[in-house]
Amino acid sequence: MPRSMTGTLYIVATPIGNLEDISQRALRTLREVDLVACEDTRRTRVLLNHFGIKTKTISYHEHNERARAEQLCNEILRGRNVALVSDAGTPLISDPGFRIVQAATKRDIPVVPIPGATALVAALVASGLPSDQFFFAGFLPARANARRAKLEELRPVSATLVFYEAPHRIAATLKAALEVLGNRWAAVARELTKLHEETVRGSLSELAKRFSVDTTARGEIVLIISGAADELTGGAETSSGDLVARVNELESKGLDRRTALKQAARELGMKRAEAYRLLVAQKNRRRK
Repeated sequence: MPRSMTGTLYIVATPIGNLEDISQRALRTLREVDLVACEDTRRTRVLLNHFGIKTKTISYHEHNERARAEQLCNEILRGRNVALVSDAGTPLISDPGFRIVQAATKRDIPVVPIPGATALVAALVASGLPSDQFFFAGFLPARANARRAKLEELRPVSATLVFYEAPHRIAATLKAALEVLGNRWAAVARELTKLHEETVRGSLSELAKRFSVDTTARGEIVLIISGAADELTGGAETSSGDLVARVNELESKGLDRRTALKQAARELGMKRAEAYRLLVAQKNRRRK
């Protein structure tokens, strides 16, 4: 790489599993820079050793990001070239890196992206859900109340929703998504590009049921959910008997009739107006 008074910061995407997914440009960059800043130096060293790359590494993670960003920018201003990598995929996408890019741009340091694998894009294009518009929300909160609040916030979004999720939380997240968003189409993608790659597609009710009894979910998970415009209407799939039973169950748990109807409609993938119509029709039939 040509030298100048100021070096360059390269944002280098690395494979999310299959090492064949790394680009020739990424390999050349990692060989030629002066320093590779890594989320975990041990994991990155495995990658570098595999391709015979001897470049010096330095840690750059969420716990030292602020101080390290300043240090690395100073190195670049002295003419050194630095590559930033995460453990897998593209840096800054639910991974550290924002602080150094922000610091670099404020100092007029050149920032060059080296494109490559990103789990959310790989999962989205294989999901079978609309990909012309999507909203990536990263990881949902781990706590149940905060998770539901975030889903409530995203409920009106018409674009396809994309999340990262931990395997031990996927069952709870699917259940919460069903209750808050309604019975939308969704997909769960895990272990992308790896030996046990799997994408499971279906309605949220189907996926919630499957993962509630499946305790073997492993690996990195991407959850894709259709937007507000694509809610399932239920129709013939949902009977008035199902609706009445669920409303009665929720009322027995202390919910008032209006709240119980609203929640039951969401869980069964129905519009609230349609659920109300079914409930009234069932009540009229019982009077006859």
